[in-house]
Amino acid sequence: MEDYEFLLSIAIILLSTKFLGLVSKKVKLPQVVGSLVAGLLIGPAFLNLVPSSEFLSNISELGVIVLMFSAGLEVDIKELKKCGLASFIIALIGVIVPLIGGYLTFAPFNESTADSTKIFYENLFMGLILTATSVSITVETLKELGKLSTRAGNAILGAALIDDILGIIALTLITSLAPSDDSSVEKTAVGIVLLKILLFFIVAFAACFIFHKLFNDWTTKTGKDMRRFIITSFVFCLALSYIAEVGFGVADITGAFFAGVAISGTTECRYVTNRFETLSYMLLSPVFFASIGLKVELSSMSGKIILFTVILSIVAILTKVVGCGLGALACKYNTKESIQIGVGMISRGEVALIIANKGADMGLIDTEKYFGPVVIMVVVTTIITPILLKLVFKDKDDTNHKDSGLVENINKHIQYEKDIQSM
Repeated sequence: MEDYEFLLSIAIILLSTKFLGLVSKKVKLPQVVGSLVAGLLIGPAFLNLVPSSEFLSNISELGVIVLMFSAGLEVDIKELKKCGLASFIIALIGVIVPLIGGYLTFAPFNESTADSTKIFYENLFMGLILTATSVSITVETLKELGKLSTRAGNAILGAALIDDILGIIALTLITSLAPSDDSSVEKTAVGIVLLKILLFFIVAFAACFIFHKLFNDWTTKTGKDMRRFIITSFVFCLALSYIAEVGFGVADITGAFFAGVAISGTTECRYVTNRFETLSYMLLSPVFFASIGLKVELSSMSGKIILFTVILSIVAILTKVVGCGLGALACKYNTKESIQIGVGMISRGEVALIIANKGADMGLIDTEKYFGPVVIMVVVTTIITPILLKLVFKDKDDTNHKDSGLVENINKHIQYEKDIQSM
């Protein structure tokens, strides 16, 4: 019977995320906030109704891949090209400021008895955790608000991708130089890592260019059976995600995003987007958002650790807003757009947890004391991001925006009916 427990877990996740999502919508918050809170409530932190499992972790990973693939489908390639240099500057400053902030925050709380060299790397590693950005929550919120294709939205997407690359380079540098308690942890030469990242971008750009051309020609000439486009798109997304992660050591979501960009602008891009939105809405997104809350376990924490958790969460929020906001201002974005970009980069998500796990393997993080605060910081930044995004993206002409959104939904429905008839 235990083999079928995953069915009940998924049922609980879908019901709770939908119910609390509607509650969030009722109080004028993005529905993703309700999904995140649902994960907290049904997880070990409170009711413990849904145990963590490898199956749910895999579904969650697939969820974030599809989410980033969908984000790529909605990208305006011309606008993304315009903000390329700006995204790099935003990401660079958005990495440096949290790195310093995390180091200075952890130093007074670090009770390690190791030598000064290891203590230095322990403090530095906490800063490295704060450099991470998980844009998946931001993407879902901006899609819900209808702001994903704005100038600020494209800058956030570009900066988040570059942020991942800079994070990989920084992680490699620190793990290559820092002393490790785990002899099984392999240290990769920095030059090799940089070469692999460069090769990935060459391979990804070539693959996306070829696929875009072939897919566009194919969809233009092919007849009524459009379902093959969905399968082909999904295969390309999964393949490029796998190649990125396994072949080049780049985050799989980066490969998924590039796969989506390759299809954006093609004749059947809207049809593909509609189908993947259904797949994501029905299963993958709820499991992904709930899984973040499922990771939180509130074990016994001393007053000092609780204080550290609070300060770490505040520093995590402020350093991204300040760092990325300053970068945006330097690139001549206006004040409102700079704040929007800074807020959009707050969420740490699964990227920070991956880095934290790496530090735990190397003995650079005391898991009994400091892993809990890191997880709570991730959850706090993840929940607060969509709330702040709604505030900073709020337009004075909300009425006009709602009307335009209604027209867009009507047009989508008309297109959907045409798609059904053409199948």
